[in-house]
Amino acid sequence: MTTIQEAVPREPVAVRREALYFAVRNGKLMTGLTIVLALLLLGLIGPLFVAAAPNEYSVQAMSPPTGEHWLGTTTFGQDIFAQFVHGLRATFAVGVIGGGIAAVIGMVVGFVAGYLGGLVDEVLNMLTNIILVIPSLAVLLIVNAYLGIRSVAVQGLFIGLTQWPWAARAIRAQTFSLRTREFVDLARMSGSGTGRIIAREIAPNMSSYLFMTFILLFGGSVLIASSLDFIGLGPTEGVSLGLMLQNANQWSALQLGMWWWFVPPGAAITAIVGALYVANVGLDEVFNPKLRET
Repeated sequence: MTTIQEAVPREPVAVRREALYFAVRNGKLMTGLTIVLALLLLGLIGPLFVAAAPNEYSVQAMSPPTGEHWLGTTTFGQDIFAQFVHGLRATFAVGVIGGGIAAVIGMVVGFVAGYLGGLVDEVLNMLTNIILVIPSLAVLLIVNAYLGIRSVAVQGLFIGLTQWPWAARAIRAQTFSLRTREFVDLARMSGSGTGRIIAREIAPNMSSYLFMTFILLFGGSVLIASSLDFIGLGPTEGVSLGLMLQNANQWSALQLGMWWWFVPPGAAITAIVGALYVANVGLDEVFNPKLRET
């Protein structure tokens, strides 16, 4: 994990422009964003140019990549490129849902606990610690296996409900350091309520921190969803990159030498998570002047 800089008081416009200046010149950030956006674009528009359904059978089984089937076919004649582009869409969807839900819960709990303190902080901190020590993967395994919940949306929901504690603790610590700043005291003296102070004074000064936190939660959600899919607890309808790996493993693609079945989804998952990590490192360098390359 990359170190995220301390939140600072509200930045003037000139400082924000300076951050943008360094952002577009940061190789790590631009490389990571380019890879993620390219795969996202392929997942969004790719299915529009694929005639075959992802699970449609054909007579050309176990075919290597050709002009007709760009990534070859499975042992059942299913077009792997069609599965790949639909799988990208599902993988990004579960990342957005899981990472978004975890980020929202983490921000609410972290902001409220850090700003109010006292008994409220103790109660929320106790709840956070309880969720934090629960083995989230084991919980997700039980939910998926015994409740029969097999959809991308619900999978993302349960991932988000189990991944927020570390984000809440990090945001709480940052809020503690901001609640005693002068601009927060001025807002408090002017009669602003708790919600207004958090939304207009504290959160904007942590915008870079919050965005970087979401990136980490997004990547974590993609990895967890892919793990669940690989062990056969993914969505029962549709396709994802993790399900492609699970099917390739189940039908002995490696033993049969069908590299075109498992290499693309595995490479895509690695590229998404790796690119997010690289982009996060780049953002840290942009927002932290001490880390900027001159």
